[in-house]
Amino acid sequence: MTNKRNGTLYVGVTSDIQKRIQEHKDGFCEGFTKKYQLKCLVYYERADSAEAAIKREKQLKKWNRLWKLRLIEEMNPK
Repeated sequence: MTNKRNGTLYVGVTSDIQKRIQEHKDGFCEGFTKKYQLKCLVYYERADSAEAAIKREKQLKKWNRLWKLRLIEEMNPK
């Protein structure tokens, strides 16, 4: 999630992406995403299990910003 192109980035995990996006847009998610108004989904990945999703989330959170932006741009250039 982000607030604008090249803006603040948030990486998270959910089992219901549509519901989670709506929660972010409606401001129901307290904390980081609400503070920075992160309401725009710019990238997502599917995982075969919750464990795999959490492992990937932790991996992405360790990445530097440039790597994350490149990953987003590859899937979503707009």
